[in-house]
Amino acid sequence: MTQWSANINVMLKAIRVAGRAMMRDFKEVDKLQVSKKGPNDFAKRADQRAEEILQEMLFEARPNYGFVGTGGRETKGDDPTRRWIAQPLDGMDNFIHGLPHWSLSIALEYKGSIIASVILSPVIEELFLAEKGAGTWLNEQRVRVSGRTSLDQMIFATNLPSGNRGNLPIHLKDIARITPSVGGVRSLGAIGLDLAYTAAGRYDGIWAHELNYWEMAAGLLLIQEAGGLCQAITEFEDPMNSGTIIAANGEGHAKFSKLVRDK
Repeated sequence: MTQWSANINVMLKAIRVAGRAMMRDFKEVDKLQVSKKGPNDFAKRADQRAEEILQEMLFEARPNYGFVGTGGRETKGDDPTRRWIAQPLDGMDNFIHGLPHWSLSIALEYKGSIIASVILSPVIEELFLAEKGAGTWLNEQRVRVSGRTSLDQMIFATNLPSGNRGNLPIHLKDIARITPSVGGVRSLGAIGLDLAYTAAGRYDGIWAHELNYWEMAAGLLLIQEAGGLCQAITEFEDPMNSGTIIAANGEGHAKFSKLVRDK
């Protein structure tokens, strides 16, 4: 598929410009490790600049759409049915430490459902995108979730809170309980890329707690359009509302969701 919709083209243009700006800042991070304030304030400013680029370019193309950015800050649009949901920097701790595992994402929501999404990993130049009904793509190649179904051969991603943020015991109890039954567990610090990697079959699935909806919006559609299933850990809830997720392929999802939920 090479003919993208007008909305996807708007998203691609914006995320590429913001991604180039983030890469320029990323190359400066190492120089700040010994400065008085260090890279933390610098990364926050880089995040803010990227958000400003995204919001300005998306608003220029679609002035009636709403916009949700870092921390859930929302600008209402004249069209109440459509809004952009952007994560200018997912994986800030990685960015601060010069680790390449970070990304930018944009999702387009229509009447409460995500209909298009893009996630850009600038350092390794990987661009994931999905549009409702059109599949999931990585650098112009269609991708699907993995076909593995034996839990002991499957690798799963999860999230861990940074520092004293979040309920660490919940995460550690899950890891201690789940790890012996699966092929492996990874936590690399950027939930958007974890979702994208699950969509591309690199991870066999993912479970996570304490997520914000703007962190997962783009990745959910990637997994769904790649043939995967996404549910909240608490059954019958929308992941975007619950702040939790279990995602995997069909047969693998049934086995894995039972493992995650059986406390």
